[in-house]
Amino acid sequence: MKRYFSVLPLLLVLVACSEAPKTAQKKEPAAPPEPETGRAAFFKMYAPARAWAPDVQPLELVSINLPEVKAERGKAGAWQATFVSVSKGKKRVWTYSVIEAAGNLHKGVFAGPEGGYSAGGQVQPWLMAALKTDSDEVYKTALTKGAEYDKKNPGKTITFLLQKTKKFSDPAWRVVWGESVGTSNFSVFVDASTGKYLETAR
Repeated sequence: MKRYFSVLPLLLVLVACSEAPKTAQKKEPAAPPEPETGRAAFFKMYAPARAWAPDVQPLELVSINLPEVKAERGKAGAWQATFVSVSKGKKRVWTYSVIEAAGNLHKGVFAGPEGGYSAGGQVQPWLMAALKTDSDEVYKTALTKGAEYDKKNPGKTITFLLQKTKKFSDPAWRVVWGESVGTSNFSVFVDASTGKYLETAR
């Protein structure tokens, strides 16, 4: 009996050593980057802009479509916002991107250099409180006026431009069918505060 118990520990060690090593768990592949809405991206850029100048005001917001990020109507892989400071007499551009990309786009929020600014141009600064709508919402509104054009041009790039001009009392989203205003022959203006349709440009 004593001999049996003395051999048992040795057998347990041998059995443990003979067990096959456990296979390492496979890592799940990283989820593809998701595009962002304009308003969400804008507020991510506003915080550092506010730190740059307490009197900062937005001047422009524009979407940047990235081929590496899946297309989703009303959203974009990157956005660029221009802010101005009257006290500094300066303007500054910030970008927000969901990935590192060409064109000096860095993942997250990135500040560009300062430039000169003087009031009085066609595009005017606007109050933060005026931005009450988001790009995915205004796209749906624009589509009610652009459904026929969209059907004739399936899959065409959609670009979003948010500005305050003398044309409208509130800042307005311009939903552009095309890469830019200059290369497009169809776009729809939507009020950024009320979300109401304003005008169609051809």
